[in-house]
Amino acid sequence: MIMSENILEVKHLGKDFGSNQVLRDIDFTVNKGEAISIIGPSGSGKSTLLRCVNLLETPTGGNIYYHGKDITDAKMNIPSYREHVGMVFQNFNLFANMTVLENCMTGPVTVAKKSKKEARDLAIKFLKKVGMEQYINAKPRQLSGGQKQRVAIARALAMEPEVLLFDEPTSALDPQMVGEVLSVMSTLAKEGMTMLVVTHEMAFAKEVSDKVIFMADGVIVEEGSSSDIFEHAKKEQTKEFLNRFHTNL
Repeated sequence: MIMSENILEVKHLGKDFGSNQVLRDIDFTVNKGEAISIIGPSGSGKSTLLRCVNLLETPTGGNIYYHGKDITDAKMNIPSYREHVGMVFQNFNLFANMTVLENCMTGPVTVAKKSKKEARDLAIKFLKKVGMEQYINAKPRQLSGGQKQRVAIARALAMEPEVLLFDEPTSALDPQMVGEVLSVMSTLAKEGMTMLVVTHEMAFAKEVSDKVIFMADGVIVEEGSSSDIFEHAKKEQTKEFLNRFHTNL
């Protein structure tokens, strides 16, 4: 059996906001090529967990290891880490005054110090991948929500990250636009992109994930393969949560 390469390892992670404990003793690993979905009720700490992994929030306790290096160490070079661990946000976060192409070039040029030509080539390659190459000169305001999110995914890919984090990437979209974004994400997962996805899209989590993590009240209640969670959940809390979605699955 081939040993899977461990990219991220989260150990005993905790996060408090004042006296409110949002995450408690979270442990999980992300292996190369895995697509992992994090599901659970609103307010269970899923997005906070993702933001801790990208150090947008500073963990209150515990450790996060990237290839064995503790990224919570004060000496860690965070910008360099973020080049390898990209993030796609719920609200796209595109630069309104830049074209689609410029949005996708800015990271490679300013952060990864690529030449303009290299950055342009990367941007176009990934805009093609998400089906947005014909919009390279458009400004974000001219695009639909689904198109903006596809550009945001291309922008993250243009940094050539090793891992992509998705924070509820479809929850700000109109229902008819959700499919085009999930389809891009499914393709990435099939091609072996390492992905950690916080999502309310249960059919996506069920079909695309190698591993599913169910969270509630700041803890991991249960984790396992897609069929472990969706077909053979052991914990009552998991079963109750999934029962609400069963009509759609």
